Amino acid sequence: MKSTTLLKTLIGVAMMSMAMTAVQAQALTGTLKKIKETGEITIGYRESSIPFSFLDDKQQPIGYAMDLCMKIVDTVKTDLKLPALKVKLQPVTSSNRIPLLRNDTIDLECGSTTNSIVRQEQVAFGPTYFVINVTAAVKKSSNINTIAQLDGKTVSTTSGTTSVPLLKAYKKAGNAQVKEIYGKDHAEAFLLMADDRAAAFVMDDILLAGQIANAKRPADYKILPESLRQEPYSMMLRKDDPQFKALVDKSITAVMQSGEIDKIYAKWFTTPIPPKGLNLNFPMTPAIKEAFKHPNDKGI
Repeated sequence: MKSTTLLKTLIGVAMMSMAMTAVQAQALTGTLKKIKETGEITIGYRESSIPFSFLDDKQQPIGYAMDLCMKIVDTVKTDLKLPALKVKLQPVTSSNRIPLLRNDTIDLECGSTTNSIVRQEQVAFGPTYFVINVTAAVKKSSNINTIAQLDGKTVSTTSGTTSVPLLKAYKKAGNAQVKEIYGKDHAEAFLLMADDRAAAFVMDDILLAGQIANAKRPADYKILPESLRQEPYSMMLRKDDPQFKALVDKSITAVMQSGEIDKIYAKWFTTPIPPKGLNLNFPMTPAIKEAFKHPNDKGI
């Protein structure tokens, strides 16, 4: 009798345990559920967005955004109890990063993506981790010192970036006649200017600095002091995925509030970086310091 009672008790405990496990599994939704079921997370990275996400001399993705995204991966491992979580890396471009995120090819995009109100209609963003000014890089020998001097000239920019609509808006407002040509990535767009196929490369100031630092003759180029607009950067994730969004926010906010962000920033913006050991010499601006002090995901 006692044996039968004990058996029933054990069966009951086992059934309760199974039920609790089922409830816990059901509790996960969206990206976290996908990660738990597959045991892997796919990170989208850029190949030439120096110093945010780019390839080193071993063709491995590195950078400021990659370091921050790995903090998110560490949180996923801890929260989902997946110490052996597999991290897959998928190259993306300005043009395909949103489609690849929305169709589940990647789970998190780590690069130099502007958090814009328009993009928020399709995707979500983590806390702002950088603030840029959209401007232009030119050759010093061009004698171009202002954006207005680009009137009547050909300029390059990168396909799928916010620089394109900004440039068109500037043209419309200023009655400027500017012809645009596009590079598939920042390296190609910079080369269009470097090879004199364009008079200027319109892009975010820090990305311009990265391309110039990586050029054969960095001293040949300069960045115009004017700004078309200030924009926030952040990692991109799928929209309407509150669980994963909360984890991303928690992870990056902790890095910012602990002060660890200062070390990560210095590593990529004020000290020599691979592959050439060049220093971008880009100290924190007041806008960047404010973003770190008050983490937020406000778009422009």
